[in-house]
Amino acid sequence: MEPIPVLTPYKMGQFDLAHRVVMAPLTRQRSYGNVPQPHAAVYYGQRATAGGLLITEATGVSDTAQGYTDTPGIWTAEHVEAWKPIVAAVHAKGALFFCQIWHVGRVSTFELQPGGAAPLSSTEKGVGPQMSFDGRLEEFSPPRRLTVEEIPAIIDDFRKAARNAIDVLTAWRSMVQTGTSLSSFSRIVRMTAPTSMVAVLRTGVRVGIRLSPFTDYMDCHDSDPHSLALYMSTKLNDHGILYIHMIEPRMAIVDGRRVVPKRLLPYREAFKGSFIANGGYDREEGGKVVTEGYTDLVAFGRLFLANPDLPKRFEVGAELNKYDRMTFYTSDPVVGYTDYPFLE
Repeated sequence: MEPIPVLTPYKMGQFDLAHRVVMAPLTRQRSYGNVPQPHAAVYYGQRATAGGLLITEATGVSDTAQGYTDTPGIWTAEHVEAWKPIVAAVHAKGALFFCQIWHVGRVSTFELQPGGAAPLSSTEKGVGPQMSFDGRLEEFSPPRRLTVEEIPAIIDDFRKAARNAIDVLTAWRSMVQTGTSLSSFSRIVRMTAPTSMVAVLRTGVRVGIRLSPFTDYMDCHDSDPHSLALYMSTKLNDHGILYIHMIEPRMAIVDGRRVVPKRLLPYREAFKGSFIANGGYDREEGGKVVTEGYTDLVAFGRLFLANPDLPKRFEVGAELNKYDRMTFYTSDPVVGYTDYPFLE
């Protein structure tokens, strides 16, 4: 029997992975008051497999980093202690756990900011109204543009969050989603990910980064996304970045079947580390891009959310559970979170 491509082993830097199925970061809004909860240990533990790679939901680096209620933080001692049993549950299964740290920038409201202040951003332009999954119209508050003098403090928040993550995680990664022009975006990312984390790199811990050059989410897009992505993929080679996790442009539909547009290949070829592709893949398409050398690893989001035993289902060709969008962002600690059924 031919091996299933996404279930073949892969060596990612110093880490030996048993398969190439990665759990993508998924915001779930079940960390009450920004504190990770015990039910998260169940959730991540369910999806952990020996030699598998899981990436945590986006985790705030400071009290100004919050854009949604009940998303986890890692900027206080309380947060660090709350993460420890979650990491233990993942490690008990023999899995590798990366922590995705973030700052939401302008995607926030006065109510979620300390002292009711304006959200911080690289621009004074606000985010337009956005439709939520349950049909509500979400409004965001006008942001305040950071001064040049304030930028080092934000970078320091990432540094401190990374140090906290090291206290509880085997490895960690940095994610930056704000920026306007190619030069300003790349400068901030290069300052935040490699330079401010150099002390961490010296300890042998590795850093990955997630890039979404083709997104138009939250009124955020770049005038030349190809040049941006190629520039970043090349420049990050200078900093020993372990992997790039990149979001695929939207799938095309051909003859009733989803087809990968395959626009990430130039960046995969430019970057010397491991490459993770993400964006609507299934078992067949994921296997195809691995076989063709288009990517090293494939991240799955909604499929992993609804199928805690996703690698096993891929192995036996089992039918997948269907996900329920209405439970993506609720506060329920069980429904739509840890109650999706296993094969056995």
